[in-house]
Amino acid sequence: MNNDLTTAPIPALIRRLAIPAGTGFFFNTMFNVVDTWYGGRLSTTALAAMSLSFPVFFILLAVGTGVSSGATALIGNAVGRGEEGEARCYVLQALSFGILHAVALTIMGWACSPTIFRFMGAQGEYLSLALGYMNVIFAGATFFLLNFVMNAILNSHGDTTTYRNFLITSFFLNLALDPWFMYGGLGVPAFGLPGVALATVAIQCLGNFYLFRSLARSGVVEHFRLGELRPHWRYYRELFRQGYPAAMNMMTVTLGVFIITWFVAKFGQEAVAAYGIATRIEQIALLPVMGLNISTLALSAQNFGAKRIDRIRRALTISLRYGFMLAIAGTVAALAFTRQLMGFFTEDGAVVAVGVRFLRIEAFVFPAYVLLYICISAMQGVKRPAFALWIGLYRQIAAPFLVFQFLTTILGWGIMGIWWGIFMVTWSAACIVVVYVTRILKALEKDVPTI
Repeated sequence: MNNDLTTAPIPALIRRLAIPAGTGFFFNTMFNVVDTWYGGRLSTTALAAMSLSFPVFFILLAVGTGVSSGATALIGNAVGRGEEGEARCYVLQALSFGILHAVALTIMGWACSPTIFRFMGAQGEYLSLALGYMNVIFAGATFFLLNFVMNAILNSHGDTTTYRNFLITSFFLNLALDPWFMYGGLGVPAFGLPGVALATVAIQCLGNFYLFRSLARSGVVEHFRLGELRPHWRYYRELFRQGYPAAMNMMTVTLGVFIITWFVAKFGQEAVAAYGIATRIEQIALLPVMGLNISTLALSAQNFGAKRIDRIRRALTISLRYGFMLAIAGTVAALAFTRQLMGFFTEDGAVVAVGVRFLRIEAFVFPAYVLLYICISAMQGVKRPAFALWIGLYRQIAAPFLVFQFLTTILGWGIMGIWWGIFMVTWSAACIVVVYVTRILKALEKDVPTI
């Protein structure tokens, strides 16, 4: 494992960590793009069902991200302080912490999904397809959570290449498994849309074996014994304290998607499908920035443990500079090829028209996402995760509900009020984040003199 995050030149470290992570995120998003493309081949209703399922699926991702962020920060801090024994304890406790949360997610997901989908307006075939997809996903929750935790362990030690390799392999496996499980053949029945979910779960299961083998080879879980997974309140408390705000922040994203989808659903299934496709395109445009999030969190965590606040500030500055360059490139590409990008996923003219209008506004929000993602990652690294929750509550729930209602209903802007509302809310949140992070870094520098 590479443990030089507190001493090596920061620009080189950012590239070493961010490029593999960003590459992995690219293939992970393309994995989702493949799922969306195959869903669109079935029917517009199947595509809308996948879009409707995304907020529910995001609950699983939110918990995984929370556990992962907390584990990365705590393990990284321990490594930065040179306390390898403490780091090992957090590694093993994070694994059992993830398993317990996965079991709870499976039970709650199966029980609550029907009510959630009905609340969002699904019924008949629309409801059946959404439930068939998500029931399979929740069945594999343990595989998802273990991969999140093992990736966090690797990131905290400066390794972003192992998970990248898994994500690249996953993409190519998905290209083969999606059509096989959807349409059947070679002794496998045709599962339809649930087959897309089954392919995802099978690949996550394979990932568990690969990532754990990598951890064992690295020595991080050397001489591992099952008894070490037994919960210890001290470590669970810290994982909960650090990870809960991050998970709740991601959960606000889930609720935010619920709110957006609820408003968009008033304009029909075509609008919901268009929003689902457009968000996939947005993810592709922001992929390189995701790698910077990982590098910022890992660098902030270890350097905070080593009391090198000067390196945290420098890492944040350089990451933002890189991020803005990448976001501007994404904005230009999204504006230049908007209609072609939408047309890749669907031939439905109504869906394409709605998606084009959204992307031509959303493209100008990309730099704001850079500010939000990278700054929040830095705050998680310095054990200030609660701010992410507060800004999430503002950006995803309070402001959107009020702004969307005002623009769509009172001003009568219709669906365009939703698109412009996202623009206004995201940029205002980015401004708040900049002010807060500036204050925190100044306070930390007063407490810990620059070396």
